[in-house]
Amino acid sequence: MIPRYSRPEMTAIWTPENRFRIWFDIEAHACDAQAELGVIPREAAQAVWEKGAFEVARIDEIERETKHDVIAFLTNLAEHVGEPARFVHQGMTSSDVLDTCLAVQLTQASDLLLSGVDRVLAALKARAFEFKNTPCVGRSHGIHAEPTTFGIKLAGHYAAFARNRRRLEAARAEIAICAISGAVGTFANIDPFVEAYVAEKLGLAVEPVSTQIIPRDRHAAFFAALGVVASSVENLATEIRHLQRTELREAEEYFAPGQKGSSAMPHKRNPVLTENLTGLARMVRSAVVPALENVALWHERDISHSSVERMIAPDATVTLDFALHRLAGVVEKLLVYPDAMQAQLDRLGGLIHSQRVLLALTQHGISREDAYRIVQRHAMAVWTQGADFKALLAADPEVTLSPQDLDACFDLAYHGKQVDTIFKRVFGEAG
Repeated sequence: MIPRYSRPEMTAIWTPENRFRIWFDIEAHACDAQAELGVIPREAAQAVWEKGAFEVARIDEIERETKHDVIAFLTNLAEHVGEPARFVHQGMTSSDVLDTCLAVQLTQASDLLLSGVDRVLAALKARAFEFKNTPCVGRSHGIHAEPTTFGIKLAGHYAAFARNRRRLEAARAEIAICAISGAVGTFANIDPFVEAYVAEKLGLAVEPVSTQIIPRDRHAAFFAALGVVASSVENLATEIRHLQRTELREAEEYFAPGQKGSSAMPHKRNPVLTENLTGLARMVRSAVVPALENVALWHERDISHSSVERMIAPDATVTLDFALHRLAGVVEKLLVYPDAMQAQLDRLGGLIHSQRVLLALTQHGISREDAYRIVQRHAMAVWTQGADFKALLAADPEVTLSPQDLDACFDLAYHGKQVDTIFKRVFGEAG
């Protein structure tokens, strides 16, 4: 995590203060549960809440000697609680605290990520309706294909982020898991009631079989979901980068007064934000493979996953959180140029209507093979000689279309006739 690509709301989740506060809540709630069971005195559980405290610096100092973070925390906690601290952590193992804490942090992070996705969705919806009927050329392989609308383009990205929201909701549910089951998950020294009690207090579900840890397929699914969201960020960022190229300039990032694009060339307006988003997406995806590799652990547990998660959990969530809000800002302030879009539609002399001519010829009795040959012959002439496509077709005796039928094939509005249908599919009847 670096401040340049971080938002304080997300970085706060991964601070030592938040982590130890969650550890304290887990231990204190567990004491309450143990007191209800009669395992420890109620006064001891009450003392933990009343006197319990911790200092990050002191925990770090103790850990330098013990080489164990949970023991260091418990030692520091005992310094405040006093004699009743002997009842803390009864029947628990370190992973009960560590894994449950990580679950809380990841659910907290998920809520912020969902908020970021919601901002992206709101921006995409607003701009999609703004340019719902603005024609632009669609491209396949980067080459002009047929007309579409800029609203349809944005609606497609909206649909992707709507799917991403559902993926994040599922990932949040998968990771919001409490495990307090003891050394190898058998509840030999702690009653399952304690796990259920703490889970309810923290808003988590319980892990059916936790061995000593929560199974890491849950975490793998979580980080995989983050990777998919990041790829959707990159997909939209790449589209904007292409549209901002000088040859197109159909849309571009907002360029603020006083902003500079190049230290050498004063004229430059570079797509720096969307290029940055492309790079950030790569970093989020880089967490996916290590998370997948964490699934295979030795027997009831080892700690090969631990160092990985201490890095990828904060880095991936902080980075994606930042990327989502940066992307939302780009969409909200995106500069769109309908005239440039129309110029691109007109650029190839009508070639974007070739399929309509092909289909019309087949409807007028010409075989598809002959129709394709006729249309392609004139299309290639336009590519190489810059001729007018409709004029070439009109002059060809093999083209059996009337002037009115031929004109209809070049009607740009034809390609937007199902825009409302598409928008209803994406945004619903209410829109």
